[in-house]
Amino acid sequence: MPDVTLIPGDGIGPEITDATLRVLEATGLEWNWDRQLGGMAAVDAAGDPLPEATLESIRRTRLALKGPLTTPVGGGFRSINVALRKEFELFANVRPAKTIVPGGRFDGVDIVMVRENLEGLYIGQEQWVEVNGDPHGRAESVAVVTRTGAERVVRYAFEYALTHGRRKVTLVHKANILKNTSGLFLEVGREVAAEYAGRVECNDLIVDNCAMQLVMYPERFDVLVTTNLFGDILSDQISGLVGGLGLAPGGNIGRHAAIFEAVHGSAPDIAGQGIANPSALILAAAMMCDHVGEDAVGDRIRRAIVATIVADKVRTRDLGGTATTEEFGRAVAARVA
Repeated sequence: MPDVTLIPGDGIGPEITDATLRVLEATGLEWNWDRQLGGMAAVDAAGDPLPEATLESIRRTRLALKGPLTTPVGGGFRSINVALRKEFELFANVRPAKTIVPGGRFDGVDIVMVRENLEGLYIGQEQWVEVNGDPHGRAESVAVVTRTGAERVVRYAFEYALTHGRRKVTLVHKANILKNTSGLFLEVGREVAAEYAGRVECNDLIVDNCAMQLVMYPERFDVLVTTNLFGDILSDQISGLVGGLGLAPGGNIGRHAAIFEAVHGSAPDIAGQGIANPSALILAAAMMCDHVGEDAVGDRIRRAIVATIVADKVRTRDLGGTATTEEFGRAVAARVA
């Protein structure tokens, strides 16, 4: 019985979390849930968007399933998600994207983005510089890439490829312009790739070329690994190839903890209406099953989602259907059972 910290989140979070729990219950696996708060729900209840009780729970369980969180406007954390990644050193952000609904603009997409999670511009080291008497005349931001950080995320991508039967890893960079930061990432990436020669193919692409080729030839890609900002942008682009963020799960992986989540936000404009697509969080739960060694269960969940959408044609509004969040969750759970 795995111990898991459960953070339902804000906005549509509680709705899609309920649907996800219904699906997990249908698998027959038992989970020991420790419900905790984060985001605006935590501010309202405890005056803190990331309470110590939530952090302590994750320190104990080392595993969390998290709905979308709203970062309060004003002071405090730039992003609660970023704060969680830093707190638990979750260096690899894994975002798979696979075509589910057939007949779309892009068929046959099956891509996994591995994004470095702790470095780059996301360290938030910024400053204003006075220019001609204007205190905000110049803004500067520091991007940091370390050899250690690059090596561990690239190695994770290659190990992921081996474990999941993937054939190729693409290193994405901007080393032609950012010769030190992107250059170091590319240099380390090539060194790691050499260790996997003959087992996993490797190529590298400049990020703008990669963005174009993802739209023109998505079938050429398998696993991508890149720095924080590039990964953030490209992972949303990849999600768009398969129908949007409603189908986009994510896992934040470190050596001592892992947090699984829907990539999309809390969507307060539709909260409480029962129309949100819970697929992303359900797919994140399938990734969590894989993480705890229940790969067969994870596969059952993924197959159930495909069957629900394609064969049963039970679809939420964003996929062109009329099913409510609860109806979709029940349909997937029935397929899983």
